[in-house]
Amino acid sequence: MNARIVAAAAATLLACGPLASAAAPRETASATIGGKQLSVEYGRPALKGRPLDALLKQLSADRIWRAGSEQVTTLQTSGDVTIGGVKLPAGKYSLYVYAPESGDYSLAINKDLGVALGKIWAEAPDNLKNEPWPVEDYATIKATEVARVPMKKAAPASPADLFTAAFTPAKHGQTLTLSWGDSSWSVGIK
Repeated sequence: MNARIVAAAAATLLACGPLASAAAPRETASATIGGKQLSVEYGRPALKGRPLDALLKQLSADRIWRAGSEQVTTLQTSGDVTIGGVKLPAGKYSLYVYAPESGDYSLAINKDLGVALGKIWAEAPDNLKNEPWPVEDYATIKATEVARVPMKKAAPASPADLFTAAFTPAKHGQTLTLSWGDSSWSVGIK
């Protein structure tokens, strides 16, 4: 991809991307399964009164969303786990959500951890130059996808203005739930 296009995309995402929010807070959700540590680090965009469906309609044709805002969203596990029935070796991965216009959403787990923002955008602020940024065109890293697992949709207990990732104990492990607005999507981890 042309460096100018990537830099322009990064600038657009920082300034006004449909699912990005400048200076969105970073958060880490953590859990333990059988002595194995799990964490999801992500940016928390806010709806700010906007309808979630309208934002999701602005996704690119591949319908892939980076599961947060700004820096790449990551899942790190200190041991092998099973997510949605798929075995995942210990390590660090990027997370994306496949959000089709109709049908079930899926969690896309990828080995590609993004690229330092300073490498794709010369004007990147000093505090973000070395931070990993997600790819704009998921097709360029599709070959490094480790798994794509279906998520169950539900209504959260209360609407969430800020995008939220959370772990909750389950019978044989944990459930990872992504919530935003009046929707949530979850997947089991053992």
